[in-house]
Amino acid sequence: MKRAITAMAHTIYPARCMVCDTYTDAPNGLCPSCWSETHFISGSTCTTCSKPLMGEADAAQCDTCLRFPPPWKRGVAVMEYEGAGRAMVLALKRYDRLDLAPAMAAWMQRATAPILPNTDIIAPVPLHPSRLFRRKFNQSAELARHLAGASSLNYQPDLLTRVRRTESQQGKDRIERKENLRAAIVATPRHRESLEGSRVLLVDDVLTTGATLSACTEACYAAGAANVNILVLARVEPDRNIPIFAATNVKE
Repeated sequence: MKRAITAMAHTIYPARCMVCDTYTDAPNGLCPSCWSETHFISGSTCTTCSKPLMGEADAAQCDTCLRFPPPWKRGVAVMEYEGAGRAMVLALKRYDRLDLAPAMAAWMQRATAPILPNTDIIAPVPLHPSRLFRRKFNQSAELARHLAGASSLNYQPDLLTRVRRTESQQGKDRIERKENLRAAIVATPRHRESLEGSRVLLVDDVLTTGATLSACTEACYAAGAANVNILVLARVEPDRNIPIFAATNVKE
């Protein structure tokens, strides 16, 4: 009966592409054109920022991460922030396309399969309460929630708190970005005990320079986390912006 109801629903409401609304064979999929414009990351990549690397090296880092190591241990990105991938991220973030989150989380689950078994807590990058009130939802939390549900892992949406509203990072250099996020993100007091000795996976929609994820990682370590990894839906090529990463030493 369930299969019959599903088939009837697909007949009445045919599946459409996640990006362009072209009819597709299955729900939560991409048409051939949008698939070709979605640049999924595969092959040899930097272990901390997912930048594609030449050759077949394992456990390697890109030159930028070697020079300016981020505070997290492993970093995974699903796709490049361009083409149809960028369109999907913006649809989720700016146009309330929450229906895209389950499929995106499924991609993220496959990409981070080696890390998930060593994860105790999945948590999103937090929004300041005023920004959350205006936007009505946190896109990173939606991705993290679906990922945790599919992985049967502990999901803590308020593991971290933005205690200070920050300005937009756009147009700021690495020093300004560092100052903008100084003391802005902390571990939520009631979760500090659960953070002690835990292995945390931080989830965000886009990795641009790494400043926000660096601040979140350092907040987890300050509360006693044993290990922090990051997972993002998309990454921006560093040469299209300011150099990646910027937390306490050189990072943003």
